[in-house]
Amino acid sequence: MTRIIAGTVGGRRLTTPPGDGTRPTSDRVRESLFSRLEHLEALRGATVLDLYAGSGALGLEAASRGATSVTLVESDRKAAKVIQRNISDLDLSQCRVRAETVERALAGAPAEGTVDLLLADPPYDVPPEALDGVLELAIPWLAADALLVVERSSHSPEPTWPADVELIGPRRYGDTVMWFAEYIPEGEIA
Repeated sequence: MTRIIAGTVGGRRLTTPPGDGTRPTSDRVRESLFSRLEHLEALRGATVLDLYAGSGALGLEAASRGATSVTLVESDRKAAKVIQRNISDLDLSQCRVRAETVERALAGAPAEGTVDLLLADPPYDVPPEALDGVLELAIPWLAADALLVVERSSHSPEPTWPADVELIGPRRYGDTVMWFAEYIPEGEIA
C-alpha cells in the first residue's frame, strides 16, 4: 500500500498502476526525502516538476506538503491515468499530469515559468547517459537555486551534472540513493 505520508492529505492511500511497470518510492525513503526537503525549506510555495512520475507518489507528496504547483510527467498512459485519478481523489488541484516522455515534455519551453524543485525517479533500467541527457534538457526549466533530486539504484553511478549544477550530496537508503544538487547559474552567488 502506498500512501501520502504527511501534509494536507497525509495518511490517504494512493492507487498505484497495475503490474510491475512502476516502482513507487517506499514510504520510508519518501519520508526521509521529504523530511530533508522540509529542512531545506524547499517545499512550501514551490513549483515542482516530477519526472518519471510512475505512481505520482513524489509529486503528490510535495503537493500535500505545501507545493503550490506540481507537474507530473509520465510516459505510460495507464500510469498517467492513475495519477490523474489520484489528483482528483485527493483534490490536489495544484497538480497536473503530462502523459508523454520526459524528453518530449522538456523539449518545449516551460509554459508556466521555471521550477524550484525537480524530482527525477527514472526506472532503474534507464541508462546513465539517457538520464544525463534529461538533466541537460531540464536546465531551461530551473529557477536560480532550484534543487534537483535524482533517485537511483545504489548500484548506479552518480549522474553527470550539467554545467552550473552543483552536487550537495547523496543520501543512501538500502538499495536506493538520492542525489541532491542545486542549480546555480553562472554569475549567481551561492
